[in-house]
Amino acid sequence: MAEQDDKPDLLDKLGDYLNPALIFAVLAFVFAGWQWWQTRTELNAMRQELSQRLTSANDAAQASRVLSQQTADNNRDLAVHLGEIQAKLTDSQNQQMALEALYRDMSKSRDEWTLADIEQVILTANQQLQLAGNVKAAIIALQNADARLQAINKPQFTNLRRALNNDIQRLQTLPQVDTVGLTLQLDRLIAQVDQLPLSSDHEIPVKPVTPPKQAPVDMAGRFTQEMWQDLKGLVQVRRLDTPDAALLAPEQSYFLRQNLKLRLLTARIALLAHDETSYKSDLEAAKVWLTRYFNVRDSRTTNAIKQTDKLINSTVSIELPALADSLTALQSSRLGHKP
Repeated sequence: MAEQDDKPDLLDKLGDYLNPALIFAVLAFVFAGWQWWQTRTELNAMRQELSQRLTSANDAAQASRVLSQQTADNNRDLAVHLGEIQAKLTDSQNQQMALEALYRDMSKSRDEWTLADIEQVILTANQQLQLAGNVKAAIIALQNADARLQAINKPQFTNLRRALNNDIQRLQTLPQVDTVGLTLQLDRLIAQVDQLPLSSDHEIPVKPVTPPKQAPVDMAGRFTQEMWQDLKGLVQVRRLDTPDAALLAPEQSYFLRQNLKLRLLTARIALLAHDETSYKSDLEAAKVWLTRYFNVRDSRTTNAIKQTDKLINSTVSIELPALADSLTALQSSRLGHKP
């Protein structure tokens, strides 16, 4: 009976423990713990993400600073270039102002301005012909002048246009001088000077001398013959075609080569200036030095002499006509245009 009385007590106590409020409190505590753990996990994830973003932001900031430095350098370069452009623009504006002042001093008529401009173009083309021999520049200048007159399209300029076209055709029929090709040939010849052998340091190989067969001699005679052969081997005789080549000291070879290069360079300058007299004179002098001081038996010297002869026989100057017809027609047009 006592055991049966204890069982209901246990059930009552168990019922007390299984109280709904207690169960709800336990569940609420568990839920709060789970919520706290989840929140902590999310906070850790947010911290990691924030750290990664901060790292990315630092990298982006570093890249931005580098880019900003590069941009600053580029801006400084652009400022320097802009200053140069502004200086050139100022010079151009000054030139333009000078031209405008010149035009204002002239007649206010558009035709007078055009004729004055064309006169300047023709004079410049004539200077290019007479001083520099630049036929292409003269043709382009005359063609531009004719285009200006064509834009005006007035009958009183017909004679001037006819004279301009005649001068253009006359210049176009002139023979062309290959200035660029001749310049390249001179440059190659100048580059070969240091490799050309001098006649003073040329050596002719000594041919071995075969002693003639003689009858057997005693020991003293054989010793005398061998000593005589050795003495003859110490002496070398050669022929010099030019006696003054032997007068050239070895230390003077450097100055000889430099003077030869200088001759060829002055010939190059004369070529660009279309001065045929100076051009051929310098090349003739260079050829004389090649044949006098350098070994003409060497193939390199022979080729250099052949190249020099080819350059000497090349025409570098042509008789250039003066633009007298165009200038005369221009003066006639200006006189006829005056009121």
